[in-house]
Amino acid sequence: MAASTEALDRETKLQGMGVSRLRKEDARFIRGRGTYVDDIKLPGMLFGAIVRSPYAHARIKSIDKAGALAVPGVVAVLTADDLKPVKLDWMPTLGSDVQAVLADKKVCFQMQEVAFVIASDRYSAADGADAVEVEYEELQAIVDPHQSMAKDAPIIREDIAGKDEVGHGKRTHPNHIFTWDAGDKAATDTAFANAAVTVKEEILNPRVHPCPMETCGCVASFDKVTGQLTVYITSQAPHLVRTVVAMLSGIPESKIRIIGGDIGGGFGNKVPVYPGYVCAIVASIVTGVPIKWIESRIENISTTGFARDYHGVGELAADKDGRIKALRFTALADHGAFNSHVSATKLPAGLFSICTGSYDIPKAYCRVDAVYTNKAPGGVAYRCSLRVTEAVYLIERMIDVLAQKLNIDKAEIRRRNFVKADKFPYTTSLGWTLDSGNYQVALEKVLKAVDYEGLRKEQAAKRADPNSPTLMGIGICTFTEIVGAGPTKVCDILGIGLFDSCDIRVNPTGSAIARLGTMSQGQGHATTYAQIIATELGLPSEEIQIEEGDTDKAPYGAGTWGSRSTPVAGAAAARAARKIREKAKKIAAHLLEV
Repeated sequence: MAASTEALDRETKLQGMGVSRLRKEDARFIRGRGTYVDDIKLPGMLFGAIVRSPYAHARIKSIDKAGALAVPGVVAVLTADDLKPVKLDWMPTLGSDVQAVLADKKVCFQMQEVAFVIASDRYSAADGADAVEVEYEELQAIVDPHQSMAKDAPIIREDIAGKDEVGHGKRTHPNHIFTWDAGDKAATDTAFANAAVTVKEEILNPRVHPCPMETCGCVASFDKVTGQLTVYITSQAPHLVRTVVAMLSGIPESKIRIIGGDIGGGFGNKVPVYPGYVCAIVASIVTGVPIKWIESRIENISTTGFARDYHGVGELAADKDGRIKALRFTALADHGAFNSHVSATKLPAGLFSICTGSYDIPKAYCRVDAVYTNKAPGGVAYRCSLRVTEAVYLIERMIDVLAQKLNIDKAEIRRRNFVKADKFPYTTSLGWTLDSGNYQVALEKVLKAVDYEGLRKEQAAKRADPNSPTLMGIGICTFTEIVGAGPTKVCDILGIGLFDSCDIRVNPTGSAIARLGTMSQGQGHATTYAQIIATELGLPSEEIQIEEGDTDKAPYGAGTWGSRSTPVAGAAAARAARKIREKAKKIAAHLLEV
């Protein structure tokens, strides 16, 4: 009893994993002591504002800067013509495409960036942006992806109209980006042809916007003497931003410092590199002074990375008892005017091929065609790993459709189709390996916890009562999630494997500091990582400091998105701590002569 009490006291003191404690980072936030990008003030700093197109598709006939330059406080106005001599008019995207930093001769979506006004304060910058006169010739716009590849559809991306591919295989139309598929099409088609029962349903995942509380922005400061570029930025992946900026600017990556600071929410929206960032960097290089650019709420909602926008048709083939024989899915993915979808080189449609879910489905085939439209670009990992949400919605909706057709209870049809516990590790018909699980037991626990049978009786009673004011529905969803946006052997961004790193230093007095390649946007990393390290090293979590987001201090990492921080960076922290523990044991053994 004494030993167990002592162990409990020790765990309570360490406040490691499994112990409830207050979040370490919250003290400064609730006191208003956070440091966000808009809090950064540097000597001589100027401000930027963006002139944006009111049209979704139009030719730019002329841009007149004179009115803006006459506004008091305006220092300069940049257009695509000013960026061309230094080859900064186009930038690489995280989807292996290129995107116009400032529109050149043509705009491809409403609110696209046309000019960048630099002024002594943000109000003068905004007035200057209003004073820039742009003459447009409006063109037919495409906002429905089903019309993108029509024979007479207007060409959206004239800059790549003659290219057979733009990073992910052959194109079949000027507005086509790629075709991706997975599975055995012939075998799946045969299973459907021989099936006793088939169901088919349109599956729409509408475009949504992550809408973080803090909008995007940056402060760029280029030192002409040292050639050092420092950028304070609202980014979920500072190291990836550093790599993209080096690719774009030609500045050695060793001379670029990206600092994340505190971030007011991300939800995938702050993974991409946006034209406003590049404009601020270019402006700082040109003027030699720091440039701050902070977007407005309407700019954030209108132009930054969206999620979803998948238009598909799902099908299931089954026997008369509801046991699934095959899954088939085809989709159009609306990527907007530029393919900036955060995607792996080998998986341009993300991790959608986990769409067989928790079920034993012998045959499956899925195909995604991505197209350009006159919408803002994007495609971010909102609320989950890449395209996993779309995949889960597909299979769970189709299971319900099948259950309804066969008049089988939603829970029962899932029981019949789950991968059985004795089949793990299980390789799906689309190539993923599920290492372990017991889905049926998990479902039964949930059903018991909510009194599923009781809910069904209540539902039946309300539906039988014509005077009942309540229309009661019961939904069931199972979710086998792939997190971490990995593994590295199949997942990368711009050829960079999605690993993460942790560097731990233990001070002579016993406290420690850990630096990681992730970037918190409110998830509580300072607490989570400290608890992991506390448990591994036996140091109190209160005495373990966590730092991330500064590329000059933190080791290279892929950042925080796609539910990856704890599974990947947390694992790195645990492994680094274990190495220290083993080293400490050797030193202790030597000193104690044991």
